[in-house]
Amino acid sequence: MKRMTIIILDSVGCGAAPDAALYGDEGCNTLAHIAEAVPDLKLPNLAELGLGHIPGTAGIPLSRNPAGNYGRMQEQSPGKDTTTGHWELAGIRLTRPFPVYPDGFPPEIVSLLEQAFNRSILGNIPASGTEIINQLGDEHVRTGFPIVYTSADSVLQIAAHESVIPLEQLYLYCRLAREIMQGEHAVGRIIARPFSGSSGLYQRTVNRHDFSLEPPEPTILDCAVQSGLTVTGIGKINDIYTGRGVTRAIPTKSNQDGIEQTIAAMRESSDDIIMTNLVDFDMLYGHRNDPRGYADALMQFDHFLPDLLKETSSEDLMIITADHGCDPTFPGTDHTREYVPLLTYSPAQQPGQNLGTRACFCDLAATIADYFELKPWPRGAGFYQKGTGKHP
Repeated sequence: MKRMTIIILDSVGCGAAPDAALYGDEGCNTLAHIAEAVPDLKLPNLAELGLGHIPGTAGIPLSRNPAGNYGRMQEQSPGKDTTTGHWELAGIRLTRPFPVYPDGFPPEIVSLLEQAFNRSILGNIPASGTEIINQLGDEHVRTGFPIVYTSADSVLQIAAHESVIPLEQLYLYCRLAREIMQGEHAVGRIIARPFSGSSGLYQRTVNRHDFSLEPPEPTILDCAVQSGLTVTGIGKINDIYTGRGVTRAIPTKSNQDGIEQTIAAMRESSDDIIMTNLVDFDMLYGHRNDPRGYADALMQFDHFLPDLLKETSSEDLMIITADHGCDPTFPGTDHTREYVPLLTYSPAQQPGQNLGTRACFCDLAATIADYFELKPWPRGAGFYQKGTGKHP
């Protein structure tokens, strides 16, 4: 039985895209800069697959005989956020970016939010999530007013202490905000950011929840399910695609949890497509300018990679890629416009093939269509042909 496992290393970019200067990201490189900042970074298993052969991965050693095939992909949709990247991976190419709010949300939006919540809001500024709860957490606890903030990405985030605004109420606020943020204000995601702790010691909990826009057209996952395939989404995959094209959703609490859930799903041998997002790279280390933590998370994934490969049977295909960059050494705390690495592994493929620079993230969608013999995807070019080593 054919099966494809897709692992998205959230924000693990590999060098500035050609249009990075348009985003203020000229010179960024998540992987190479982490390797430079953390000399003891060791990724032997990813290197063995061929990671070091991908342009932009300086500091990752070359493999004499790569066990996988390797390349990189360039995003064509405008933007550098999670939703845009994941939608393009699933075959949707946007023509205009989601709205962003570098000066906070306009008064008319604030008014609608406060009316919907039946209380005032705090914040309404672009901010780091950890910084804003330390800055406004005490006032929030005292008043009960939710903290609303954004970033350079197309998001509206609502932070609340779990003992002040219970989770279900926070999620309700996010659903109400999702209804408000439509049309010209249709941000990519509304994100619930619950936290706990006491003054000076606030910390975000694992109960984050994303409320994304619904994709404007069918994705390759929708088409796969309509064709009778099963799709398991692990991590925030189900949230990103608003449940569409996902037959089973498995939430996770950490990268390790996501890896373990992926291995368990592979062992069950009942899924046609397993798609996993490992968010800690981005959420815990990229946005927090923490190359040491990012390096440790990469080494953790590398440690578990042999277990993932072991569960990849002769008819299976594993794909490892990313959705954007988030260079922790780069000025600011936001995503970076980068190429993303592309690694494929299957016992049925000829290894050591250079997949080149793919012109669009939609090549992943085209590969899914080719692999499962679905209707050819209208965008992108597939990069897998069983046993031949030929890659368009």
